Amino acid sequence: MRGLILTALALCLTATAGADETLPPQDAISSILFWTPAQQATGYRNIEHIFPTRVIKAGGKAYPLPSAGSSFDVSYDFNGAKWNTDAFMKENRLSGLLVIKDGRIVLERYGLGRSAEDRWTSFSVGKSVTATLVGAAIKDGHIRSLDAPVTDYLPGLRGSAYDGVTIRNLLTMTSGVKWNEDYSDPESDVARFALGAPGPDGENPIVAYMAKLPREAPPGTKFVYKTGESDLIGVLVSRATGKHLADYLSEKIWSPFGMERDGIWMLDRAGEELGGCCISMTLRDYGRFALFVLNGGIAAGEPVLPPDFLAQATRAQVQSDWDDYGYGFQWWIRSDGAYQAVGIFGQSLYINPAERLIIVTNSAWPNADESGPYAIQDAYVNAVRQALH
Repeated sequence: MRGLILTALALCLTATAGADETLPPQDAISSILFWTPAQQATGYRNIEHIFPTRVIKAGGKAYPLPSAGSSFDVSYDFNGAKWNTDAFMKENRLSGLLVIKDGRIVLERYGLGRSAEDRWTSFSVGKSVTATLVGAAIKDGHIRSLDAPVTDYLPGLRGSAYDGVTIRNLLTMTSGVKWNEDYSDPESDVARFALGAPGPDGENPIVAYMAKLPREAPPGTKFVYKTGESDLIGVLVSRATGKHLADYLSEKIWSPFGMERDGIWMLDRAGEELGGCCISMTLRDYGRFALFVLNGGIAAGEPVLPPDFLAQATRAQVQSDWDDYGYGFQWWIRSDGAYQAVGIFGQSLYINPAERLIIVTNSAWPNADESGPYAIQDAYVNAVRQALH
């Protein structure tokens, strides 16, 4: 469900991360889903040495993240045992954990050999970033509206099942186009779509693949999680703005808001950023992006998004197929009004606007997407909420 783009795998490089750390070799990268724990710990923080990427340039001054000034931990009961932060991080293989309350860091910890300077890949947390750039492009006049037809910006989809599909439909995963997001099936769409051939006149291969998919429901009527459509959103924003996504993200958010380090965005086979996956950033910059959203989309004192965009993006537009979560514009919406950006293998931005609380987790779970680690994570989040409420 929380998608992964298996793309550019044939373009991987063999490299080393340091004198004593060897990156996953070329044969292991043939499926990032099956990296060993050691390969995950090294590879997730060295994506730019493995895959083609583009830099998201930071500005000169970092947005301040002051400390709350006192040590913080939680002790709580879960599954018949006593837990604390150390136990949570060990069990769920966290490389980074950041808790921000009222704009101040109350907890920041690292694991798996990672430091505060190391970036870590987002997996599908990147979807929420891409969706935010749609809002920026609307405010800048590059995109007419959320209800504009997708084919106005991606003419390579004309005459396909995407006729009549709007940008809003893409954002809410309700295009009605048939899709298979089964990571265990090598013939599924998510395993194949980014490895296809370019379309006519050199059209992006992802656009060309999506144009061949059949329709299964009228637009706006059925939620189906589709990583490929998040990639379409990214290509659409790039076409509309005439800019690489990494450059547009740097211009609108990364530099003016004050990220501390350059980010890294993985590219598809056509050299375009993957809108559905794989932005690498430091733990604190994950927190800063969450603060940008929580604080209303203001950067350098100026609104980056239309006035109502975030309100729409972070409330349930449809009911999802995951537990009782709703789905907004590439955000998972909890029943209590909190919302999350979620990526496989344990990546998450949890934002609770009522409590002014942000919890960032970067992890390397043994499996991409399973219920046990999510239950452990939810128990920790609830413990933190109770302790800080």
